[in-house]
Order: sequence, then C-alpha cells, then structure tokens
Amino acid sequence: MKIVLPGGTGNVGGFLSRSLAAAGHEVVVLTRRAGVDLGAGVRSVRWDGRSLGPWAHELDGCAAVVNLAGRSVSCRYTEANLREMMASRVDSARVVGEAIAAASAPPRVWLQMSTATIYAHRHDAANDEATGVIGGTEPGVPGYWAFSVEIAKQWELAQERASTPATRKVALRTAMVMSPDRGSVFDVLSWMARLGLGGPVAGGRQYVSWIHDRDFLRAVEFLLARDDLAGPVNLAAPDPVPQREFARTLRRAWRRPVGLLATKWMAEIGAFALRSDTELLLKSRRVVPGRLSDAGFTFDFARWEDAAADLVQRR
Repeated sequence: MKIVLPGGTGNVGGFLSRSLAAAGHEVVVLTRRAGVDLGAGVRSVRWDGRSLGPWAHELDGCAAVVNLAGRSVSCRYTEANLREMMASRVDSARVVGEAIAAASAPPRVWLQMSTATIYAHRHDAANDEATGVIGGTEPGVPGYWAFSVEIAKQWELAQERASTPATRKVALRTAMVMSPDRGSVFDVLSWMARLGLGGPVAGGRQYVSWIHDRDFLRAVEFLLARDDLAGPVNLAAPDPVPQREFARTLRRAWRRPVGLLATKWMAEIGAFALRSDTELLLKSRRVVPGRLSDAGFTFDFARWEDAAADLVQRR
C-alpha cells in the first residue's frame, strides 16, 4: 500500500521509511529538501510543512499517513527554539489535516507523532492513557517545562480538530526511540557511557521511558492495521526505569564499569556543550503502553537490559 511520511528524513523517519519500503510498500517522504536520496523504494516530494501545494496530491488515494514532522528537540530550549518547535508541529499537523480533508479518496488512517513529554514529571506512579496525569502544573519544576507540555497538547489538538471523518486518527505519544543509527539518542548516550560519563544525573531517581526501534516499527504496523484503535496511544516499553539503573545497564552492555555521576549544574554544562537541554535528562517520564498492551501487542524488547544488549551488538 502507499504510505506518505511527512517529515520522514530524521532518525525515526529514516528507519521507518526503509522498513516500510523493504516490506513492499510504496513510500513517499515529504521533505523541505528537494531531491534528497532516501534509499531504495522511497520517493521524496518537497513541501514546506505549512501550506498546501502540489505535495497534497500524494495523500489523495494513499492508504496511510504517518506524520513525523517537527523541529528536533535536541537543541537549547531558548524562547525562539521553543516557538519553532510549537509552530513546526502544529502547522504540519494542521496542513496535513487540510490535505486529507480536501482529498477525494482520503487515507483510511493518519498516525500523528506526539510525545510522552505530555505527561507530568512524577516518580510515584506510571502514566498510561487512561489514568496518566497530563503535565504543566507540577510544583518545583522549571517554568518552561510547562511550555513543552503545551507544545504536545497543541500538537495533538491540531490533529483532533482536523475535519477528516473518513480517516482514523491516532496520536503516537512516543518515548525515546532507541536505534543504533548514528546521531540517534542511543548513539549520544552510548558515546557518553563509553567515555565514562554515563553515570547518575542529579541523583538518578527520574524515570526514563524508551522504546526499541524494532518495537516502534512493529507498533506502527500494528496501529496501521488495527481499525479499532484511535486517539492517544503510548509508544513506550512496559518497563520504564530510573535513570540511575538505565545508565548502569547501558554501561554494562558496553562493558564500562564506571560512570561519572553528574550534579544538576554539571548536567546543565553538559547539555550546553551538546547544544541540548536538561529537560531531556531531568524530567521523570514514567510512561507505560496501556492501550497497546490491552489490544494484544507484545514487545520483543520489554526490558531495557535486553534492548541495550541488542542495540550495542547492532551498533
């Protein structure tokens, strides 16, 4: 079947488009970069992520849309960058909805990337779709964390508001996707672990939610096929772990026995050097896949120990 991937040139879009093409699907990636080579079986079409254009014809008659568009969160959370994160996500979701609404033969399903960051910073209990606490009002956390939650809420709202009655809509509340590809979050964390820097950060009590890349692919395929699933779905392994344990397991997989612990101010320096932000390290994301599990989806890599061993071997 024909599947269109707006914003499919990043790390996740790269391995998703390759996998879908290898499975025999016709894959079209919408990108701001014209003529980019995305591999065998993947065709690129230019769009601006904000306005309708010739690219919209690709959605008319396609089977599915998986919208991954949005500015990377791997940056300093300046006011300008946060505004760009918001605009790139909301605008792309809005215009995809407009293209679907205008199609004479709209896709039957629209998977929209979202984020597990929508949930509150908490240690006491896990967040699933039914009982999870939406963030933004937690006491004692930096004020701009609330803006990250607002980005996620507006991102999902743009999809929800789209007038696409013939198209099933799913919001993918995705945890950190762990793949062995260069430039991925796993690549960065592995680099730190191998240098002896991958120790507990600010005590290490904050939870890390994650999903193995192959389980992410399987979950996308599962959601494309399941006509009874719509709305928010958590894409996260069922075993989120405290950052201290997460880092220790990764070091063990790389056979690095020691990792330098980092205080909060050290994390701020490290994040600045990596042109990133401490929210990615310090916010406790304790997210579990309630709806996927209830629907019968099983994870090949449910435990971080098994996932880390596989990713290190493939890396």
